[in-house]
Amino acid sequence: MPQLNPNPWLFIMLSSWLTFSLIIQPKLLSFVTMNPPSNKKITTPNTTPWTWPWT
Repeated sequence: MPQLNPNPWLFIMLSSWLTFSLIIQPKLLSFVTMNPPSNKKITTPNTTPWTWPWT
């Protein structure tokens, strides 16, 4: 069964992960977001209970 032969696929998988982790990932992480998150205070909405007419 040739699918179980890890000889070519192991090298392809390792080389692709090394390429991603050493070359592509630092380039992607170097981008700065255009809208950084702000330090706003979290406000909870003031809700009132619903008054049901039949109770």
